[in-house]
Amino acid sequence: MYSFKTPPFGGWPLTGWMLFALGSMTAAVVTQTPDAVEAARLVVRLTARTSLVLFVLAFTASSLARLLPSSPTLWLLRNRRYLGVGFAGSHLIHALALVTLASLDPALFLALTNPAAYVTGGLAYLLIILMTLTSFDRAAAVIGPKVWMCLHTVGAWYIWISFALNFGKRFAMNTAYWPAMIVIALALVIRLVAAWRKPKRAPTGGTPRTARLPARPARSPWASVPLPFPNRTGPWRKRKRIPHSEPVERKSST
Repeated sequence: MYSFKTPPFGGWPLTGWMLFALGSMTAAVVTQTPDAVEAARLVVRLTARTSLVLFVLAFTASSLARLLPSSPTLWLLRNRRYLGVGFAGSHLIHALALVTLASLDPALFLALTNPAAYVTGGLAYLLIILMTLTSFDRAAAVIGPKVWMCLHTVGAWYIWISFALNFGKRFAMNTAYWPAMIVIALALVIRLVAAWRKPKRAPTGGTPRTARLPARPARSPWASVPLPFPNRTGPWRKRKRIPHSEPVERKSST
């Protein structure tokens, strides 16, 4: 049986440490690479991969918790917001590195990029900014749960498509992009499998899943006692419950 205990480390300190690690990595690359153009290109490549890892962790957190409930997956689910903010920080460094590369060597930057990427990439960054701002409770309360859900669902899938296209166009030319494409494909599989296995609603028009549970006898003394997690199966269904109307008999130690 798995445990639902969550590691103590998480929350905003986790985001702070991620941003510190990203900043340290960037500073090390800049200081250790003599050529400024090569340093900018290296930062672009590294942050593209750190952004992918952080995004995939946030993108698949709820699906992994549904498919494989355990301490690590529940920790991911509870810290999905902080991983998402860390992804935004990584992609901010990625954007700064791109701007630096464009300013240092405009010809190389134009040769490496597609003009259409300015529109698609700009839209991706707009969604990242909106998703990051609405990761805070006050901003999320302003837009409401429906708009929040729509924004984060559409934004997450658009960012996944952006990663798939950007890594996919280099997949056939360079084997170094194969691990990233495998991660992207696994993220899609996890999301689709979790959506396929998601319990469907009852045929009575939105009735909760508890309505499909076997009905208790009308005279059952436990009819008024709520079960823990009534919509799930677990070891508690095998436990023998004692009616409230009957006193508990304790055996004498003599």
